[in-house]
Amino acid sequence: MGNRLSKIATRTGDNGTTGLGDGSRTSKDSVRVHAMGDVDELNSTIGLLLCEAMPDEMREELVMIQHDLFDLGGELCIPGYQMIKEEHVERLDALLEKYNATLPALTEFILPAGSRAASIAHVCRTVCRRAERAIVTLGKEENIHDHPRQYVNRLSDLMFVLARVLNRFAGGSDVLWRHDRKRG
Repeated sequence: MGNRLSKIATRTGDNGTTGLGDGSRTSKDSVRVHAMGDVDELNSTIGLLLCEAMPDEMREELVMIQHDLFDLGGELCIPGYQMIKEEHVERLDALLEKYNATLPALTEFILPAGSRAASIAHVCRTVCRRAERAIVTLGKEENIHDHPRQYVNRLSDLMFVLARVLNRFAGGSDVLWRHDRKRG
């Protein structure tokens, strides 16, 4: 990377534009920049989740996902560039299968609650869904590869599953939505 990050405050964005990885400039409120920002926020939220107690193997997997998300941000930053490929999506599919196998089937909706780690995983899931919507919107305006959209779709599912696993790791279980509760 050399000296690319030797100066953080460049003042080049003071006019409301930002530089992309290909050297072009775009408005800071463009669809592309929104997608990049949502992926960045997701990565930061996963960083917050990593501050919590969890199985070591899950921690390693989440760190790998953070690296993938950094690559995804790079792909979004360089129009036409591809970093997220089918094998990234397949790796998430394998993690979904692995963790789903440890959980009982759902018979009711669950609330985004339970342990602190599980609750943060649910926040990651919702931020991931927002990033997915931003990538879908970008794909309607510009030609982008399919794998980034597929990756965040799988990742949001994985964060839901990991929240369930983390509740059990903390000694709890799913917090069920009670459809028959007294309302009003």
